[in-house]
Amino acid sequence: MVKIFSQILVFFIATFQLAFSQSFYSPNKSFECHFKLTEKGEPAYKLLYKNQEILSWSTLGLKTKAHQLSQNFEIYSHSLTGIDDVWQPVLGEYKSIENQANEFTVALLQKETQLRLNIIFRLYDSGLAFRYEVPTQEKLHYFELTDELSSFQLTADHHTFWIPADFDSQEHVYNETLMSKIDSKLAKDSNIGLQTFPNQNSVQSPLLMKSKDKIYMQIFEAAVDNYPVMHLAVDTSTFNLTSLLATNAVGSKAFLRTAFKSPWRTISASDDAKDMYYAAKTILNLNEPCEIKDTSWIKPMKYIGIWWEMHLGTASWDYALTQSGQLQPHGRHGATTENTKRYIDFAAKHGFDGVLVEGWNVGWEDWYGKWKEDVFDFVTPYPDFDLKAIHQYAKAKGVKMIMHHETSAAASNYERWLDRAMNVMKHYDYPAVKTGYVGRIIPRGEYHDGQTMVNHFHHVLKRMADNQLMVNSHESSRPTGFQRTYPNFIASEAARGNEFNAWSSGNPPSHETILPFTRLVGGAMDYTPGIFEIELEKANPSNKNRIHTTLAKQLALYVVLYSPLQMAADLPQHYDKYLDAFQFIKDVALDWDETIVLEAEPGDYLTIARKEKQSEKWFLGAITDENKREANIKLSFLQPNKKYQAIIYQDGQTADYINNPKAYEIKTIVVNNQTTLPLKLARSGGVAISFKVID
Repeated sequence: MVKIFSQILVFFIATFQLAFSQSFYSPNKSFECHFKLTEKGEPAYKLLYKNQEILSWSTLGLKTKAHQLSQNFEIYSHSLTGIDDVWQPVLGEYKSIENQANEFTVALLQKETQLRLNIIFRLYDSGLAFRYEVPTQEKLHYFELTDELSSFQLTADHHTFWIPADFDSQEHVYNETLMSKIDSKLAKDSNIGLQTFPNQNSVQSPLLMKSKDKIYMQIFEAAVDNYPVMHLAVDTSTFNLTSLLATNAVGSKAFLRTAFKSPWRTISASDDAKDMYYAAKTILNLNEPCEIKDTSWIKPMKYIGIWWEMHLGTASWDYALTQSGQLQPHGRHGATTENTKRYIDFAAKHGFDGVLVEGWNVGWEDWYGKWKEDVFDFVTPYPDFDLKAIHQYAKAKGVKMIMHHETSAAASNYERWLDRAMNVMKHYDYPAVKTGYVGRIIPRGEYHDGQTMVNHFHHVLKRMADNQLMVNSHESSRPTGFQRTYPNFIASEAARGNEFNAWSSGNPPSHETILPFTRLVGGAMDYTPGIFEIELEKANPSNKNRIHTTLAKQLALYVVLYSPLQMAADLPQHYDKYLDAFQFIKDVALDWDETIVLEAEPGDYLTIARKEKQSEKWFLGAITDENKREANIKLSFLQPNKKYQAIIYQDGQTADYINNPKAYEIKTIVVNNQTTLPLKLARSGGVAISFKVID
């Protein structure tokens, strides 16, 4: 009888495991997620939005050097709980952010190894997030991850906004194709110095899609720490996507230990494109709360800098180097004491917070194109850059200097010099640093998007926080909401910025309409807008490139592309010609209490309104792609029963981003929250508006 009972019990447990399926919903019931174990004991999930399946059954798992944690699992336990709280960002687009979700945790036990793996799902009103947890256990302590097996089984051949998977660069132009037409080889860009494509059919996340039923979807991640960032391998026939991670120098993906929690994988969806912008709130919610106790020193900054003339080709970062190895001026060095004082004067005159100077330190003359360790020391200026004199001059003018650390991608060298470099910053009162990682990574064999470099970027961020310094990283891995935890991570580049217009085919008119739904979902971008001299040969006759926008669109980008660190990127003398338009750059806020997307179609147009933090001022930015656009915008976001002075900076009647890019008009009208405002945008044009309450 005992043997028969045991057999029945084993049969019952096995049947339960195969039959186990759990459904759970988002707080507003718009999303429904199902979890099950397949017949092979594989964890699998599917996702529905408004009763429509947007992800079919998709399998999950991890692969280590010693174990395959993806099948032969049993359910050890499971639970369903609710999350409901509110928190306030130090800097951001909103005064406060609600964090509401239903969390389902399933604990799995692998039968033959007795290893445990937990999968945690959170279902928000914006979509699904899930992560892996390898708990502390007797049979597993340290492990080498060789692959992550997360999959996303799409249901159709969606229209897709994508850039190719590239372990060393995010600076690609977005492609718009069906998923079946993705071919990363076609996206190789001769203007990007270092590109590392893992295979032919793979893309970067965040990946934005639009179904034939006009459902917008986005696959991304949050809280990447001690782990590579996620790219996606694409099966162009079945439309199944699988996680793709950069390898390290020995060919694995990560070295880890229990207790381990992976980054979150996220899937957002909506039938309204505007909601895809707000998905950034979910990314922040999935990160840990702020680790910095005193955040009073973390402040937004508006800045100018010695930078654009190098991209234009009218100045250089470097000195000359003689055959004997001695520094020798060649008359084109941009970062001189005299030139820096000119920028400080301009910043002080117009109320800017800071001045960035690139090319101030020795090393540039013996770097570019070389895979070298000891290029920069981050403390030694060129002979014509007087650190002390500039510090005293800036202090007298009430202007802060912004440090520049180009690491030449030699992360190990930067870490050796980091404390000494920070001492220089503190001694000369530099509150923020722009870091750069151009070139092949050292330690050799590592990639920008691998575990080693993610850890390096976070190490720099944490050490800077210890010294109350802010960071703006360029050529780093893209952000995934980590600025909630370390808000001194004030901005980053991690995408194709405005400088590409100076020396390449440039950024197409649709580019800035896509970035807010892709790159900016993870965090603020230092895009460096505000170029007024659109036709660059007027600044340098040998430079035949141009900006692919109107002047008015350059103004609108200050509102559309969020960052608490905003640069007026053009040369001071160019702003002197258009001081009436420059006034908007001076006025626009950097930190916000509220952000409202008024209209959106990724790749086509976007209009955003923002309310300045602790103020009644509002600002609006509207941009379009290569097509003209007219829109009627309701100003219902303004406070009722109050009148506002609206100063409108718009494309002129004959404006065109190719034929007449600098034609603009400025007009002042009185509006209220009942006003419907007509907007008229030229090709690749824009509108920028400031609203101020009339007493």
